[in-house]
Amino acid sequence: MKKSILQEKSFTFALRIVSLSRYLNEKKHEYVLSRKILDSGTAIGLHIEEGRQGDDRNDFRLRHSLANKEAFKTNFLLRLLRENNFLNEQHADSILSDCEELQKMLIATLKTTKQHD
Repeated sequence: MKKSILQEKSFTFALRIVSLSRYLNEKKHEYVLSRKILDSGTAIGLHIEEGRQGDDRNDFRLRHSLANKEAFKTNFLLRLLRENNFLNEQHADSILSDCEELQKMLIATLKTTKQHD
């Protein structure tokens, strides 16, 4: 099965989140927020992958809804890291932009699946 753009973007985003978590641990000695951002940022892609393997449209919608919630949580944590100077403005804006793009794509996917019911 061919990967969707959403799958590809969420995987690339997860790679950035893993690097960010490693940076926070090793350079900033921030362990609590680095774990939270690792969990929520990688969960986005995990839920999207699970949704593609789901049994039916309801499972697909549920998994994408969970991915959307994780994306909003990740966005909050990224802003928190930026405002507490764990990330510089340029890095924070770059990764926040990627997160917001995922959020928009997930919202559009959820709206489309609701219209087809």
